[in-house]
This record gives sequence, C-alpha cells and structure tokens, in this order.
Amino acid sequence: MSKKDKEPLFSAKNRKLLLGPLSASNPVVVQILGICSALAVTAKLQPAFVMAISVTVVTAFSNLIMSLLRNSIPSRIRIIVQLVVIAFLVILVDQVLKAYVYDVSKQLSVFVGLIITNCIIMGRVEAFALGNKPWPAFLDGVGNGAGYGLILIIVAIFRELLGAGTLWGYQVIPASFYDAGYSNNGLMLLPPMALIIVGIIIWVHRSWKKDLQEK
Repeated sequence: MSKKDKEPLFSAKNRKLLLGPLSASNPVVVQILGICSALAVTAKLQPAFVMAISVTVVTAFSNLIMSLLRNSIPSRIRIIVQLVVIAFLVILVDQVLKAYVYDVSKQLSVFVGLIITNCIIMGRVEAFALGNKPWPAFLDGVGNGAGYGLILIIVAIFRELLGAGTLWGYQVIPASFYDAGYSNNGLMLLPPMALIIVGIIIWVHRSWKKDLQEK
C-alpha cells in the first residue's frame, strides 16, 4: 500500500467511529442497549465511573482482539471465541479492580462479572469488529464504551446529588439548605429512578436529534 493510500489514524471516518457513539449513535439512548447495568450501578458516581471505564476497556480490547483474529476463526465457533475473549478481559478487569479499588469493587459486586453479558460488547464485536481492521475496531470499541459510560455518569450525578446530597462521596448541598428545610429525595436512590432518568435523557436527545424521531 502506498503512502497516498494509507488512511490517517484519525481520519474523518475514524473520528466518527470514536465520537459518534457519544451522541448520534449512542448505544444507550439511540440503540437502547445496556439499560440493566444503568439501573444497578448508578446510585453513586464513583462506582458508575469505574463501571464506565471497565466496560470501555473490555469493549475496546475485545473489538481489537476479535478483529485481529477475524480471518482465522471458523464461523461456526465465532460466538464461543468471542465469549472466551470477553470473559478473559472481564476477569482481568475484575482482578485489577480488586487489587487497586477494592471498596468500589465490593460496591459493584456481581455487576463487574455481568459485563460479559453486556449486549453492547457482543453487539459491537458481531456488527463491527468481525468485518473491519483492528484500528477502526478499537476506536469503535472505545467510542461505544465511552458513550455507554457517559450515560451512566449523567444518571449517577443526578441520583447521588438529589438522593444523598453528595458527589463522589463528598457533601455538595450545603448544610444551610438542610437547616432551611431541604431534605434528600430517597426515591432517587431506588433503581426505578434510573430508568426514569434514562427515559428523560432519551426524550431530550430525540427532541434535539430530529432525525431519530419516529415518523
């Protein structure tokens, strides 16, 4: 391949793969994927942030590995290989979390292991990584993981702030507010409120992105 034929690492096409999932093709608000974990880990900002990073790492590297292996895997066993790769990455991430952020790892509990079943990861491997080169596949994984993580973080900010008056465990709402009669909304810490907040985000996003509205 000549130098002229080589595509820049961050060409317009590659930038779209990386940045598109943050809004136009967000896996949560556009494709309605990964909703279950959004309900489970967003009561506090810190575990939501850690889960966002974990899913991004797994999505990016599972895409990369499966793209590298795509021409050598028989079609009939590709799902098994995908699950083995994703499970290996999830176990690796889980061990890193237990080693360096053990308290957060305890808060996330079984939900780190359930990353294996996150439909965003398997979906991107099937829909993109198996048909594209490693670098675009890696960018697609980073973009979709970041898009998922962005929604988790937004939901967690609202839930922790309004439900506990804190962010990242630090008190944000002043004590004077409580002295004046303000009280935290305990409902925000219940899983159904995460679903309601995600629904509001979807509504706002589709009001902004007119092309996503159903005719």
